[in-house]
Order: sequence, then structure tokens, then C-alpha cells
Amino acid sequence: MDHHKRDFSVNDRLLRICGLAAIIGGVATLAAVVLLGLIHLFTNLFFFGTFSIEDRSPALNTLGPWVIAIPVIGGLIVGMMARFGSEKIRGHGIPEAIEAILFGKSRMSPKVAILKPLSSGIVIGSGGPFGAEGPIIMTGGALGSLIAQCIDVTAAERKTLLVAGAAAGMTAVFGTPVAAVLLAVELLLFEWRPRSFLPVALACAVAGFARASVFGTGALFPLETQPPQMISLLSCLVAGLLSGALASGLSAALYKLEDVFGKLPIHWMWWPAIGAVFVGIGGYIEPRALGVGYDVIGDLLHQHIAIKVALSILAVKAIIWVVALASGTSGGVLAPLLMLGAGLGTALGAILPGHDAALWPLVCMAATLGATLGAPLTAIVFAFGLTHDANALLPLLAATLVAHGFATVVMKRSIMTEKIARRGYHIYREYGVDPLERHHVDEVMTRDVLTIDAATPLSDVLARHFGPHQVHRAYPVVRDGVLVGMLDRAALGTLNEAQAGVSIGEALQRLQSAAPVFALPGEPCRLAATRLAVHELERLPVVADKQSLKLVGIVSRSDLVKPARAHFDEEHRRERFRGFRRTPALRKH
Repeated sequence: MDHHKRDFSVNDRLLRICGLAAIIGGVATLAAVVLLGLIHLFTNLFFFGTFSIEDRSPALNTLGPWVIAIPVIGGLIVGMMARFGSEKIRGHGIPEAIEAILFGKSRMSPKVAILKPLSSGIVIGSGGPFGAEGPIIMTGGALGSLIAQCIDVTAAERKTLLVAGAAAGMTAVFGTPVAAVLLAVELLLFEWRPRSFLPVALACAVAGFARASVFGTGALFPLETQPPQMISLLSCLVAGLLSGALASGLSAALYKLEDVFGKLPIHWMWWPAIGAVFVGIGGYIEPRALGVGYDVIGDLLHQHIAIKVALSILAVKAIIWVVALASGTSGGVLAPLLMLGAGLGTALGAILPGHDAALWPLVCMAATLGATLGAPLTAIVFAFGLTHDANALLPLLAATLVAHGFATVVMKRSIMTEKIARRGYHIYREYGVDPLERHHVDEVMTRDVLTIDAATPLSDVLARHFGPHQVHRAYPVVRDGVLVGMLDRAALGTLNEAQAGVSIGEALQRLQSAAPVFALPGEPCRLAATRLAVHELERLPVVADKQSLKLVGIVSRSDLVKPARAHFDEEHRRERFRGFRRTPALRKH
């Protein structure tokens, strides 16, 4: 039995990173409180002329036609903040966080941590049809990154702390810590490892407890539907397909309009104000389409809005949200998607059989969200966290996975990755266990090794091993089976003629002051491949342990191809088992 092999890699810095993540969870909660306060403050200033952080809906304003000017003022302010402050505040937050993680070594600037919540508060407070989740993900991520930049951590650890801040911020806004962890796994971490998962989960737990002390512990939209029936499965299929179509249509419309804005003969600083004109007109027609719209979502889920009125609100919301987001202003996508999905469910509730009508706004809300983000598990758990409706879990699972499957087939990229792709970066969302992680060095290494004895004179080594019949590019040099170092033609060329009479072991020890680079039998092949790349080597000696340095094999680049070949066969070679052969009976003698 191999006792040296583990299910997960060991990380002696995990405890420290967890401690930092817990601190970031608390900081992100404070940032969420500040962001929500800013939204309430600017809503009261813009629509009611009062200096207050009371939670009031912009739909209650009495401005009349003057309401059209309010979003335009907010768009002008944010456009100037983006141009003269930081362009990173444009957009809905999550793509910018992904870009920083994958292509910026998880570094964010202090400007983003300050300007993103401020700009989002201005945009949403002036009637922008957005949610607070995208901005808080960007803000929490920026705070996590800034804290990480103040201490000595690797880029991978900095990514973990950035994502911890982002997920904790989402937890603090919605009170859905498990969904926030899943969002990190499905959208931000791009790995499944304890070194990143545990700190992020801890940050969300801290934010969840901290949020409870500020906002309470109840669900944001408490709901209780009836247990599902068998016929509901067919209804879930219909709801999932239509939600996937809605998600695909919204994403396509968004980027078509973004192309239109890109062709305008004016600087992008003015685009948010142009988009805000449509927001103002829409808000004048349907005031409830302005702002975050949590009250509208709650009314849709509880069927407090007539279908005709709901469709009117949602048509306006869809138009102004797509136009405003395409203009490059600052705001989130989760709350608008929740509202639009719930509106679709409200319309379907009157015709879908097999359940009470209250279920379908919730189901379509989650399905639309999951298909748009490309994060179905997040959407399912998020919907449950918002409502605490356990009876809806099975329909949520069925419809959301159908919607996700539809969007995966129809769309090349999600709303999150399309923006990054337009900047010249490609993100591949699928990931699995690398074949080099699944196999260990002792499974692929060569055990019968051609070595050079350390007592061999240098001149003999040159003639025997590096002459016209050279077999390998590098050879391990050993003394009584113990590794001394690796010798290749480059190292041999640095040894001068004055050393020709000494043994190769002595000459090599003079040349290589540091300990030789080696691999251990129980190490993953990925680690050996990384070591070869970092040290620009072709072959790596394998020793029994770090203390004895007893040579037991050698691993080369060609050896590391073996797991990939086996993985290729698993993925592409098709087999059909036509039946088991019967074992012939034994004859009696």
C-alpha cells in the first residue's frame, strides 16, 4: 500500500490564508453595508431631495416628466468618474473580477475599491435598473486583493483572497453563503482545491454571521410552495427551455447593442448618459422598472402583480437594462435577471399544469439566472437561499439544468465571458482533474537507469557518454547509488580542461553549489513537469527520499506524455460490449 499518496495536496500555509480570508469576510460585509447605504442615499437625493439612507423605491417619486433627467445626470457623473478615475469601474463587475484573476495576477487597484461602490451607488440611486451584487463582488474582490498585496503571498493565494472578498460581499448582500461559495467555484476560482475552497467558504461563513447581526437572518423573499407532482416534470422542461431562450436572447441583444455604442463617433465617457436617456423614458412609463427592484421581485414571487402589469414592467425593465448595461455604466446583472425570469414564470404560471402557479416565477428566475451566468448550481442554491422553499428544490434542479443545457448548446460564451473575449482573451469554462495530477512519478518513471559513476574521470565521461553515440541528453551521476547531480552537455561544456584529470563527481560538485534537482516517487506528475519547465531540464532523477538521495529511477518529458495518451483513449476511443463470453465447462475425466 502506498502511504505517501494523498487525495489532496498538503499546504502548510492554508491556516494563514484562512485567517486572512476570515478578516476579509468581515471587511467585505462592511463594504456591502456601505454600498447599500450609498444606493439608499443617492436614491433619496436624486428622487426625493432628502439626505437620508432610508430604503425608498424610486417608483414613489413625484417628479413627473423631470424623472427622465435623473438617470442622465447619474450617467454623466459616472462617465466622468470612469474616464478620469478608473475605467475598471465600467461594467457589471464579475467579468472584470475574472479578468483580474486570470490575466492580472489577481491585482486590483485602490481606485476600484473606492470608485466602484461610489459609482454603482450613483447609477442605481439615479434609477439605473441594476442590482448591487455585481458591484459588491467587484468591491469585495478589490478589498481582498488589496489586503493580499500588503503581505507576502503568491499569485495563487492572492486569487483566493480576492475571490474570498467577492463571495463574502455577495453573501452580505443576499444572505446566501452557500450560493456564494458555489459562485466562486463555478465562475471565479477555476479550480477545486482545499487551498482555495476552504478560505473562500470561511469568508462566506464570517460574512453570513456578520450580516445576520445587521440585517437579520430571514430569507430575502420567503416563500412556500406545494410539493411537486409528476406532471410538473414536463412543465419544468417547458420552463427550462423558455428560460434558456430568454437568457440567450438577452445576452445576444446586450452585445449587439454594445457594438452599436462602439460605433458612435463620440468618446465612451458619454455613452452612460446616452443609455440613461432610455432609462429615464422607461422610468417615466413604468416607474417600478427603475432601481434595484427587490420589491418587484418579491411581488412577482408572491403573485401580488397582475399578469398584464407584470409584463409591462418587465418589457420596460428588459429594454432599459440591456441598453444601460451596453452603454458601459456601472451596475450588476443578478437582480435584473431575477426580475426578468420571475416575470416569465408569472406569465407561464397561468398555463403550466401540475403545480400551484406560485412555483413558476421562482423556477424561471433561477433557470434564467443559471443559463445566463453559466452557473446552474449557483442559481439553484441561490433561489433556495432567497426563499427557503425546500419544496421547490426538485423543480429548480430540473428546469435550471434544462436551461443551462439549452444555453450551452446555443451560445458560444456566457454574458460573463463574452466581454472578456472581446478584449482578446479566451476563457475555457470546463475543467477537470489533469491527467498529470491523477498519476504519480513512480507510475511513469524509468527504473532501469543508465548512470555515471562519480569516480569516473572527466575525460572518460566525455568519450563514453557524450560522443557520437550519445544515448540520452543528460545522465545522473551517482556515488554508491546516491545521487550527486545531473550531467548534460551544457554542464560538461563549462568544465575547463584543467579539471580533465579529476573525477566527474568532484567536478560536478564544484560546478553545482546548490543541491541537485530531483523528484520523489509519490509526487504527482504535474509537479515533476513543473520542475522540468522551471529549471529548463529534459530529465529529472527520482530519489527514494530527500534524506538518502538514493536513486530509484528517472523521469523525462516523454514519460510525462503517457498519462495524456491514456486520457485521450478514455475520451475518444469508443467501445461496445456485446455481451460476456461464456466460460467453457470443464470436461470430466
